[in-house]
This record gives sequence, C-alpha cells and structure tokens, in this order.
Amino acid sequence: MQAPQLSLLPRLNGIVMSSALHRLGRFAATHPWRVVGVWLVAAIAVVVASATFGQELDDSFEIPGTDSEQAVQLLTAADSDQAGLTSRVVFTPVDADATFFSSDAALDDLERAHDTLADLSSALLVTNPAALAEDGRTAAIESGAVSPDGRIALVEIQYPVMQELDVSDLDELITTVESLRVDSSLQVETGGDLFFAFGEAETGASEMIGLVIAMIVLLVAFGSVIAMGLPIGMALFGLALGVSSMSLVAYLIDVPSWAPQIGSMIGLGVGIDYALFLVTRHREFLERGHDVVDAAGRAVATAGQAVIFAGGTVVIAILGLAVAGVPFMTAAGVAISVIVAIMVLASVTLLPAFLGIAGGWIDRIGIPRRHKTGAVGAGWERWGRHVASHAWAYAIGVTVLLLALTAPVLSLNLGFPDDGTQPESTTQRRAYDLMAEGFGPGVNGPLVIAVDLADETSNGEAALEPLVAAIEADPGIAEIGAQYVDLASGVGTIVALPTTSPQDDATFTTVQRLRSDVFPEVLDGTDVVAHVGGATANFGDVAGRVTDRLPVFIGAVIALSFLLLMLVFRSVLVPLKAALLNLLSIGAAYGVLVMVFQWGWGKELIGLESTVPIVSFIPMFSFAILFGLSMDYEVFLLSRVREEYVATGDNDQSVIHGLATTARVITSAALIMISVFGGFVLGSDPTTKMFGLGLATAIFVDATIVRIVLVPATMKLMGDANWWLPDWLDRILPTIDIDGSDYADQPAEETPADDASTAGTREPVTV
Repeated sequence: MQAPQLSLLPRLNGIVMSSALHRLGRFAATHPWRVVGVWLVAAIAVVVASATFGQELDDSFEIPGTDSEQAVQLLTAADSDQAGLTSRVVFTPVDADATFFSSDAALDDLERAHDTLADLSSALLVTNPAALAEDGRTAAIESGAVSPDGRIALVEIQYPVMQELDVSDLDELITTVESLRVDSSLQVETGGDLFFAFGEAETGASEMIGLVIAMIVLLVAFGSVIAMGLPIGMALFGLALGVSSMSLVAYLIDVPSWAPQIGSMIGLGVGIDYALFLVTRHREFLERGHDVVDAAGRAVATAGQAVIFAGGTVVIAILGLAVAGVPFMTAAGVAISVIVAIMVLASVTLLPAFLGIAGGWIDRIGIPRRHKTGAVGAGWERWGRHVASHAWAYAIGVTVLLLALTAPVLSLNLGFPDDGTQPESTTQRRAYDLMAEGFGPGVNGPLVIAVDLADETSNGEAALEPLVAAIEADPGIAEIGAQYVDLASGVGTIVALPTTSPQDDATFTTVQRLRSDVFPEVLDGTDVVAHVGGATANFGDVAGRVTDRLPVFIGAVIALSFLLLMLVFRSVLVPLKAALLNLLSIGAAYGVLVMVFQWGWGKELIGLESTVPIVSFIPMFSFAILFGLSMDYEVFLLSRVREEYVATGDNDQSVIHGLATTARVITSAALIMISVFGGFVLGSDPTTKMFGLGLATAIFVDATIVRIVLVPATMKLMGDANWWLPDWLDRILPTIDIDGSDYADQPAEETPADDASTAGTREPVTV
C-alpha cells in the first residue's frame, strides 16, 4: 500500500499548488478593488517610508581580503586623507596664448577660484596652485599643481570617507564650479571620486522609448488597447513599489546606487513578459466559454505556475552571485531579486484583479486581428516543417554562426569605465582630458601605496626611502607624488603616478609587478608591509576576483538548470541540450559586447564616443539574469512539445506542433524584452549601455536563432532519444506539473476540485 502512496505524492503537490493559485486568481478577479486597494496602500506606505526614513545607497567597491582593501584599512586606521574621496577642479586660460606664468588675469582668477572652493562645507583640504605659481615656475611644476607648459592648473579637494558624505556635497561642488565660470578668463572643469560615488546617470526619453515599443508589440499581439494596457499598468505599479523599496532594503545590506536602474530594466522586462503569458492564457479561457472570474483563476493556476517557476529561477540565479565573494555584487543581486519577486507577486495577484475590472471589455478598443488568440499559426507550422526537413543544415549553420559570435570573448578585457569614457559633453570628461594633456595619462589613475612600517616608525620618512626609490625605478611609474608618515599609527603613504592611463592594461600590470616583484625585493627581511590601493588597483582586484569565480558560478548555474529541466521534462538529453544552447546564446551576447565596446564596431550607433573595457561585474550579472529569462522560453516551448509527444508518441510532429503553438507568444515576449532593454542602450552611461545591449542581444539570439531554429532542428535529429530517462532515475524523481494541466484542459462547465484531499484520490497516470 505504500508504493501507490509515494507515486501519488508528487502529483498531489502539483495539484495543491494549482488549486491554491486557482483560488487566489478567482479571489482577485472577484474582489478586484480590494486587491488594488491593498497594493495601493502598500505602495504609498513604501514610498512615504522610503522618502522619510530611507537609507542613502552606497557605491563601495571594496572586496575583503584583496590587497587594495588592505591598503584602505591601513589608511583609514591612520586617519589619512587618502582614505577619503578626492575631487579635482581643472583650470586653463581661454586665451590660447596665455599661461599662468605670463597672464596676471589668469592668475588672479585662479586665486579667486581657490578661495571660493576653500569654502566648500565638507572639504578637508584644498590645494592652492595660484600661491605656488606666485612662488615661481619651478615650485609650481614640481608640486604638480601647474603643468610644465603653464597652461593647466589643478586644485585638488580632499573629502572625508564616503560614509560621511552624500549627494548634496556633489551638488554643492557642481554649483560652485558653475559660478566660477561666470565672467572668468578661465575654462573650469571638474571630476573625480565624488562624481563616481554620487553621480547618477542622466535619464531621459531613452527608457520611455523601450516602453512605447513594448506597448506597440502588445497592441499587435493582443489587438486590444485594454488588453495591452493591463501588462503595462501592472509592470509600472510593481516597478514603482520595487524601486522605492531599495532605500529600505539598504537597512539590511549596502545597496549600490546603480542597482535600482538595472533593477528597473529587468523588472520592467520580466513584469511585462509574465503579464503577457497570463493575459494570453486568460483570453484563451474566455474564448473557450469560461466567465471572467473562472478564466482569471484558471490563467493563474496554469500560466501562474510557470511565472512563479521562471521568476523563482531568476531570483535564485541572481542570489547565486553571492558565490563571487564580491559584496557589492551580492547586495545588488539581493536588491534586484526583490524587484523581480515583487513582479511575480503582482502577476498572480494584481494582474487578475485588473482582469476582473476589465471584465468583458478586455477585447474592446482594438485593431482587427486575423487569428484568434488560441489558434495554431499556420505560418509557424510551415516554418517548423521546413526546419525539420533541413535539420542538419540548420543545426550546423546556426551553431557555426553562434560560435563565430562567441569567438571575440577570447579578447574579453574586464575593467571599469572612468571619467575618460564619459561623453565629451560632460565636465568630467573635459577635466580628464585636460589633466592627461597637461600632466600625462597616469595622473588620472594615481596609485596610493599604504605602508605598515611596524618597528620602523621611529625612522619616519627615512624608512620609506628604499621603497620610494624602488617604486620610482619601475618602468611603469612616471613619478612619485606626495609621501608622508603618520607616526601615531605607523602608516606611511606614497602616491605614485603610472606612465599609462587607468584603462590601459599596462597600468594594472604595473600594480601586479609592484606587489609581486618590487615590494618583496625591497622589504625582504623586514617587518614592513606595503599594499597598493587607489581606484585603479581596486577595480583591477574586482576584475580579478570576478574572473576567478566566474567559471564556478557558471558551472553552478548550469547544474541548477539541468536539474530543474530534468524534473520538469523527465529527460536527460533535453536539459543537457538546453544548457549547451544557453551557453551559446549568452556567449554570443558577450562577443557582441566585445565587438562594440572594446573594438568599437558600430559604437557610434549607440552613442558611444570611445572604446571602454567590459565592466567587470557585467558578465556574471548578465549570466545570472539571462539564465532565468531563457528558462521562460525553454519551458514555454518544450512543455507544449512534450504535451504533444505524450499524446501522440510522434517526436517530429510534436516539435512542429509545439513550435507552431508557442512561437508567436515567444517572439512577442522577446520583442518586449528587447524593446525594454534596448531603450537603456540609448542612455548616456556606458555601464547601462552594456547591460542593455548585452541583455537585448542575448534575448534576441535566444528567442529567435536558438528557440525557433536550433531547438527544433536538434530535437528533430535526436528523435525519441529526447525523452530518454533511466528507469531508476524516473522512479526517484518527483513530478512537477508546471502547466497546471488539470485547469488547462477542462471545458467551461467543469472545474477541478480545489480540495487537495479530493485531488489526491485521482488515479495516477504513467507515461
């Protein structure tokens, strides 16, 4: 008697979930205004709490255990100014023939500018190049305050650590610099750490463009303005709640300032996609004769399960970023997961409430449509037969194409965009260019070397002399800047300027050489320890950590996808094929990023003014996100294929039928995703452009080349082997009914029992 009980348990669990979702959908559609009211109250409460008590978002890129982090800890312990943030204000005479050594007007304006900047509320130290220029040309040039040609002067502003500052300090600096430009003989530009810490990417019409295109796609797919508006309204509602909650999540974990923007991109895409699946299913049930409430309940019981599965997969994959050992990536993953989870919750509660409000008007105010919602696409069926007839050609050709797109990944260069990658219209970029022109490329990426002097503290700066000499002799170092010792803490500081720019690979090579060769050789036999810090060293350490952990992370994600798909489709080869195809589609997206951002192919088309390295955390982040999103299309397509195969036993016809019944929804969902992600490509921030282009490319490749061509071709070639599963494995694996078939196939007059105990009395069916 025990064996039948065990065989029924997995099936019973699937029925219980469908039953619960069915009741939830019916309740929301029956009492729509109550549900909308609850969401509205929750949204208002979160927005008010966020505005009143919300924490500032944090952009710390520190990684525990790295050499650059140890440098920061030493400088912080010594209460060194170098532990804080630095901003620069750069001056050059408008008159091309004037210099600060020859023009009294330029020097007077520089002196007045220094006095104004010295009054900044949070500034700890403001250097005075005008005073040094008055002391003589040699002193000004040797101090690094004025360029050798006398054309460019630099005011450095030292701020406290980031935790003691906020965006108002950046606003104050920008306002002050703008006032300095009035009636001045000088061009005044500014940049530095303060912009990186608190600057926000410009927002404009680019995000709205993606949303408008998504609305057009939904209108064409549904043929109704009301049906189109429901997914958009639900996604915007959930997005407002999710993004507003970020400052509250910051009480639990330090959320990066860029996480809400990336989260809004992903949340908007998945929210509209999930709503598309549910509304499509709802309209199918309406066409079968179900009333509005029952159709909404059945849609949530069927498509709602797939939404929960897909959304849960995205959340799990993004939370898997914790294996990277990079705190800011883990924090961003948590924040984005919150937004995705809110979208899933809105899909199964708020959307059916909207469906209940829309009632029978869901197909009103529309455009004529040739086919009914549930009709099998004849064109897609012909395409499926065509692919099946030329399976070898398509399988080989598409695989070669994807491998060609993936090949540039071999040249992948991880790093971080800096002020030099900003548009030339920004003051940060102009300041960067002036600095490089006047003082050399390395001045924009100084290396801050923190030295623990141990027992050598009493010798003061003399203890640093051998180390300074060795650093200065390194071929990658242009010159040594400031150096001093804090006797109380026994920490010395050396500022070294590399010969190359921050984005040049040679710069981090210099950092690694100092750590591995120069320091050990000089400090061998002493207790003195030196660490290289600064933005360039820190970003290089982040890239190194990501590179080390990326294979482990990808392996874990592939293993998870294999297990989940094996449970859903009762097959070994189907999930194995899916994992390989996911690698190809994501690899192609990485390759496109290299071609555009590193090689500069077509960069002007997306408003990119110069090549930049791939932001170090984007490959890992993108893989986590795309893994979850690709599961949507994989499950949606293969569930229909398997359903037909179980009914007919004909693999070829099952593949063709599955493609014909799902291709329109898959392509519509993909177009929505591509539209939303593509809108962010038009923004001004290079990092956001990378995310948008990478995600849009991967979705395009996955939903077209892979799902519509490569999947049916390979499944045709594998034949019945697609569904092979060892008997011993079949007996121990639980069954996951992701489609809620009990609610999908019943006619309008029949309603499956919502009582789990009643459901459990059904006879099990063995395929």
